[in-house]
Amino acid sequence: MEVNTLEIYRRYTGEETFKRIKHYDTLSQMWEERSKEYAELTAVMDNGSSYTYAQLADDVAKFRTVLKNSGARKGDTVALYIPNSYDFVKAFLAVVTSGCTAAVLPAQIDEKAVCGCCMMFRASALVAAESLSANTAAAKQAIASLSVVSAEETAEEASSAVDCEGKDGCAIVMTGGTTGRPKGALLSNTAVMHGVINSCYGVPESFEQRYMLVLPLSHVFGLIRNMLASLFTGSTLFICRNNKDMFRDAAMFRPTIMVLVPALAEMALTLSKKFGKNMFGDSLKTIICGAANVPPYLITEYDKMGVSLLPGYGLTESANLVSGNPEPLKKPDSVGIMFPEQEYKIVDGELWLKGKNMMDGYVAVDNSDVYEDGWFKTGDLVRIDDEGFLYITGRIKEVIVLANGENISPAEVEAKFNTLDYIQDSQVFEDADESGKHFLALEVVPRATEIAKLGEIDINAFLKSELEKINSKLPAFQRVNKITVRTSDFERTPSMKIVRYKKWQ
Repeated sequence: MEVNTLEIYRRYTGEETFKRIKHYDTLSQMWEERSKEYAELTAVMDNGSSYTYAQLADDVAKFRTVLKNSGARKGDTVALYIPNSYDFVKAFLAVVTSGCTAAVLPAQIDEKAVCGCCMMFRASALVAAESLSANTAAAKQAIASLSVVSAEETAEEASSAVDCEGKDGCAIVMTGGTTGRPKGALLSNTAVMHGVINSCYGVPESFEQRYMLVLPLSHVFGLIRNMLASLFTGSTLFICRNNKDMFRDAAMFRPTIMVLVPALAEMALTLSKKFGKNMFGDSLKTIICGAANVPPYLITEYDKMGVSLLPGYGLTESANLVSGNPEPLKKPDSVGIMFPEQEYKIVDGELWLKGKNMMDGYVAVDNSDVYEDGWFKTGDLVRIDDEGFLYITGRIKEVIVLANGENISPAEVEAKFNTLDYIQDSQVFEDADESGKHFLALEVVPRATEIAKLGEIDINAFLKSELEKINSKLPAFQRVNKITVRTSDFERTPSMKIVRYKKWQ
């Protein structure tokens, strides 16, 4: 069914913000206009230097000349192998405004992977940071036509932006997709611009803010919701190069908006409680939180500090944003209301999507298993309440099929245990005893700030007792037979998601 939620979001968006939201067909159009409108404002702060929108626009124009001299032409794919930095911002904008598609490679991948990606995406050029140049040799040797360009290079002459259309490619962003195998999602200019515009909905104040970047720009959440949203709104983007310096940088920069994954929000909250002050500073008003399950605990605790933590849901394949929750205190378990210009339907519990924000497909792989009649099958199990709020109940690929035929969504069961303030994270999985009999098991990571309030007691016994109270009320097929209280965090992916234990075969 088609969902028109623009008027709903108007109610949750500041009137001044709503008036200033302008639709553009391409990122080139957006950058051409916004860079002039905000010319004297600070666009980026990085490594001790500040750059106005006018300065960034000039550097982008000169880097377009560098790309032209490398042989890159409209319609080409140009790979970017650059860590979070001003050079990434400059190069990305230059590539896209040259009419090319920017294939964003994670800075942590090795020489072999760089070569493989350039071949898979048929890149005509590879723009690399000097610090990563050693990892470009294999690609240069294997692909005779590939030009390798330093991200630090510049030119004396500027080159104008190239006219392109909304349907033209804008970015290729790496993702595990619905199957978990790494692949590149091709996002058009239309898709990226819808993702950027959606970032303004449901936030009272979006324009001329202070964003601090701590997420990788190779991840769609950091690229679209952090970097491009900041530039679209005339805001200042402070690039934190090392998350170990995050709170020191925050004390200096005083951000008003943070884009965080739950694990980082949890860490900041723990330290804020320990030191009796908001570690991101008193100027912080909004946290956009996603890419993993957002515990309701974070919403209520940040609210006590005067910060609105807004959960959301998105996919690389949807140019990041599918829904956002403008009512987090009222609906703390929800990932919010679907953004405008999308269609959705739920098939056997799975969310299927269509819309202007959706990718054109995965590059150089078979897409037949993720589409049906034009609908993208997200792999996410969901429900929607009678007020239109969306809830994620699990992932199809994570469903556990018990011997009796019952299907268990681990995320749905974990959510029940996570209602305890004492629990920071949990994982439900299939285990087996010495005889080979399979059963459901639970591991939890305690929340240190709440545990500290308990005083001198047997924490392990207490937590198991509290968890068992919840366990006993679950349907019989969802009950766990073993509870383990961990003394360390779960293994996590680069985007801070919990690495799930492999299923029993």
